[in-house]
Amino acid sequence: LQEQGGLEINLIAQDTTYYGYGLGMKDGLALLLERLVAEIPAVPWLRILYTFPGYITPRLIEVVATYPQVLPYIDIPLQHAHPDVLRRMRRPADVDWVRRVVKELRQSLPDVCLRTTFIVGFPGETDEEFQALADFVEEMQFDHVGVFEYSHESGTPAGELPDDVPADVKAARQDALMVAQQEISLERHRALVGKRLSVLLEGSEEGLTVGRSYRDAPEIDGLVLIPGKMPTKRLVTVEVVEAMVYDLVGKVVKD
Repeated sequence: LQEQGGLEINLIAQDTTYYGYGLGMKDGLALLLERLVAEIPAVPWLRILYTFPGYITPRLIEVVATYPQVLPYIDIPLQHAHPDVLRRMRRPADVDWVRRVVKELRQSLPDVCLRTTFIVGFPGETDEEFQALADFVEEMQFDHVGVFEYSHESGTPAGELPDDVPADVKAARQDALMVAQQEISLERHRALVGKRLSVLLEGSEEGLTVGRSYRDAPEIDGLVLIPGKMPTKRLVTVEVVEAMVYDLVGKVVKD
């Protein structure tokens, strides 16, 4: 990929932070990133996706803080924030641990972008449990949040549970959570106005050049929109001039 001129490599797994544990390694992901930094110095962006908070170690945070190639973008697919729902999901249920990890990330990585995903309408989800999730979203102020309605999938443990949350309730909960997050995302974007970001230019359409900053993973997050048509497949420095819920508008200040 480096020889082909690749500018971004995404490391993806069901849980990237578990890398190496099956081989008896400790801090395997941190070790992998250090090796990648040494082996492919010409690839400017290394992005980590799908990290579980229980395995976000001090060593991993140190690696992200030390090497500019490793983007300060952490995707933590939490799925819910009420301990009882998490137990029914057969997931770790220590929500306070998540709070501590997020606090440590923000203290150690001042420019960190945090993304997560949640499921609403999981079997048995009560109004109280959903409200706990909504309160958690307001409290944590994540940069990006995806919200999905639960749907039955045969052959899974959850598929044996009754799909007992009505479809209209699932839809209403998804809408409520997304509306709340849109306000949060807009405020966090507004804080970027006047700041400069490195942007990977990827294409152009309708008089705009479209790119992504380190804060935007491909296909799932927002875009940086730049008026005019410019050569793509390169990194430029952009000053943010306007903020929207999902996207930013900027002008190139260093080509």
